[in-house]
Amino acid sequence: MCGIVGYIGSKKAKPILINGLLRLEYRGYDSAGISVIEGTSISTFKNKGRIKNLMDVPGINDLSGKIGIGHTRWATHGKPSSTNSHPHLDNENKISVVHNGIIENYSEIKDFLIKNGYKFLSETDTEVIPNLISYNLKQDKQNDALKLLRAIKKTCDALKGSFAIEVISSILPNNIIVVRKDSPLVIGKGENENYISSDIPAILSFTKDFYLLNDFEYAVLSENDIKFYNSELSPIEKQVKSITWDATAAEKDGFEDFMLKEIYEQPKSIRETIGSRIQKNSNCVIDDLLITKEYLSSVNKIFLVACGTAMHAGLASKPIFEKLCKIPVEVDVASEFRYRDPLLDDKTLCIFISQSGETADTIAALKLAKTHGSKTIAISNVIGSSITREADYSLYTHAGPEIAVASTKAYTSQIILLDIMAIYFSEILNICSSEEINSIKQEILDLPAKLEAVLKNTDKIKTFAKNVYKEKDIFFLGRGTDYAVALEGSLKLKEISYIHSEAYSAGELKHGPIALIENGVTVISIITNPVTAPKIASNIEEVITRGAKTFVITNQNLENSNFDELISIPNINPLISPILSVIPMQLFAYYISKEKGLDVDKPRNLAKSVTVE
Repeated sequence: MCGIVGYIGSKKAKPILINGLLRLEYRGYDSAGISVIEGTSISTFKNKGRIKNLMDVPGINDLSGKIGIGHTRWATHGKPSSTNSHPHLDNENKISVVHNGIIENYSEIKDFLIKNGYKFLSETDTEVIPNLISYNLKQDKQNDALKLLRAIKKTCDALKGSFAIEVISSILPNNIIVVRKDSPLVIGKGENENYISSDIPAILSFTKDFYLLNDFEYAVLSENDIKFYNSELSPIEKQVKSITWDATAAEKDGFEDFMLKEIYEQPKSIRETIGSRIQKNSNCVIDDLLITKEYLSSVNKIFLVACGTAMHAGLASKPIFEKLCKIPVEVDVASEFRYRDPLLDDKTLCIFISQSGETADTIAALKLAKTHGSKTIAISNVIGSSITREADYSLYTHAGPEIAVASTKAYTSQIILLDIMAIYFSEILNICSSEEINSIKQEILDLPAKLEAVLKNTDKIKTFAKNVYKEKDIFFLGRGTDYAVALEGSLKLKEISYIHSEAYSAGELKHGPIALIENGVTVISIITNPVTAPKIASNIEEVITRGAKTFVITNQNLENSNFDELISIPNINPLISPILSVIPMQLFAYYISKEKGLDVDKPRNLAKSVTVE
């Protein structure tokens, strides 16, 4: 959740740190701060609230140092305040640390340090880190260039939990030392300068060359060099990776908000995710996935495991796997998966979905699956993210940077990649007719154009949003894949408009939810499956008779129905319809949030990358 930046080079660090923090705002935060080495001492400035509050702190503009670290905090231990903000220093103000993650045993460490004469100013778990480094430094009787690095390693060995840590010190004033475990951290390589961040987009305008750290790998950065060490502090070599994202992808490009920009980028992100993986008259190709017919024939269950919107992508994709592969599929919430003793073995295929690739619960679930011998596949939007390094195989959605907290283009890209994977497996198993497979392939290839058509007709969505934005409760109905979309539509509305909403399978309406329907309540329904269309239309009539306002998204012939508003979308196979039918839902949530005057890109209490459990 927190954001980390760092700079070491020949330029003033402060402007670069502030720029990086501004680019990390989308992660969500409640305070921010920076530390810069000024001569032989450390100058630290931090403040509660937005980064503009930090920029108003007296003296911050006088900073001239060329080495610094910065942080945006999302409170976990201790309320939002200047004192609880990062960076945190040791008692002698010689060591400054920023940290993303959770130190689960900080209370024991804090008690130990207090007994050894250390005092604490904040309520955070992070403050134990610089003080434990200080303690370990004093215990080390050797006096060489690796002394501080050894103290940091000994400190990290004592920490339980997750962390990405940056350290600067007046003891070693020409270096930054970083380490990570289960939290994201990347190093950007420049010309006579180096950068650090928790996310690539934050420093993409400065460099396209990055080093990716594995767990318990350390890096010592200087202006002209980076030295890497493994968990035992033995020197190691790291390969630089070039990122092809355009830095302007992290800008709004004339759109009022990032979320709206990303909604309209979905035809492009779908095209790029499809790439060369699908061609109508030849077999599906997924180069990075080496799955044999022998293995797939032995699989008795597929798990799709994720959190939030990514979990909804799994629900939307479950039917196509079962239809085309004839393998039972279970969709599981990652935070529940590892605590319910799931039935896993070498005949279980587990697919883990995470936009950031850093979702803590999903990574933990993946690690559990591996201990049972299950084959694991990661689907992520971030190259080199933690989940992709843990999994047996990794596939990327190619959605590009997604800045808005509420996911849109990453969600539809996840679904299309899962759908392509289902086709790929089906062709390996050779259990569906080529006519059926080719028909679905063609529909997938036609999707970007159909998405563009939906995005050209938004007036009805905008008008309906204006009519209902003051509502307190909104309900969503769907069946099959449409129910999966109803869940995602309801979540989007909650996330960015703060309106209470619930999604129900339409067939369950009479089993309780209909008691909530009264005069004036808004009910939104999705109908894309001709088999269940008459039944859900009947369900909608039931809410109309009880006074509900109805908003229907459909590609079925329902023009004569008594709905308040009907949005027509292009006809499409129900197995892949969620990619299309969710677009009006995303726009509906967006327009309602705008009518309420809310911050669409940074909704309250939410963060882009949930890196703590």
